[in-house]
Amino acid sequence: MIRQIFLQECGNGKLDPEGESLYREFKKRDYPITLFTPKQLHRRRLKLDCESLLAGEIPIVLSALKQLKISFVKIRDYPNSLEQFFHRRIWQSSLGKLETRLHQGRNQPIFAKPANRSKRFTGKIFDSFHDLWVVSEVSRQEKIWCSEVVHWLNEYRVYVTKDCNSDSQIVGIYPYNVKQHETNQKIDISIVREALQCLDKAGESVAGYALDFGILETGEMALVEMNDGFSLGNYGLSDRLYTDLILARWEELIG
Repeated sequence: MIRQIFLQECGNGKLDPEGESLYREFKKRDYPITLFTPKQLHRRRLKLDCESLLAGEIPIVLSALKQLKISFVKIRDYPNSLEQFFHRRIWQSSLGKLETRLHQGRNQPIFAKPANRSKRFTGKIFDSFHDLWVVSEVSRQEKIWCSEVVHWLNEYRVYVTKDCNSDSQIVGIYPYNVKQHETNQKIDISIVREALQCLDKAGESVAGYALDFGILETGEMALVEMNDGFSLGNYGLSDRLYTDLILARWEELIG
């Protein structure tokens, strides 16, 4: 049972929008709340235990789990069970292999992002070796996800929690990158539900997560990526639903 809440502050006691949402809801639920800075966490000044919930940026949450000696297995950005929803070629590689490809002058642009959650660099399109300046300080051994470049028209985040029957349930769908002048096509809820069933059947779903879906210029609806729920941007969920999702995933991680 969670008895204490730790929320990462941005400085001077200020919270980001997600932190504010959690603060309001946990305050309403009468949880004791402590704001902290990354320095306090790294210097082990927080009295963390398995009755604590800590929320913040991805590296901060992972550091807290490590301090708690919690084994963390990263979920896949592109689950095998959802391959039918990719509608583009996606593969794992390394930064070194991408660099070699670009120096060889292959003309096909590639979208690349870190394969782990350390956010060593922001995912972007690499079109020539000149684009490598953004990763000049990143190890060439860094594992990355690569994909064919596609043009997204509309993008939506689907928030999901699992019920007592271990079935994934949609708790909210919100746009985060919508260009209404390009298309009026909306997200197809039947495709989303099919994806959730595939994840559950394959055992690749967790207690709280999000699937980002987008509309391609071909008109197809494709998976952008899957996101773990322990540190998740909120594009419209109520304080209650967002807090429930964060709490469910955290309790699963420490349980």
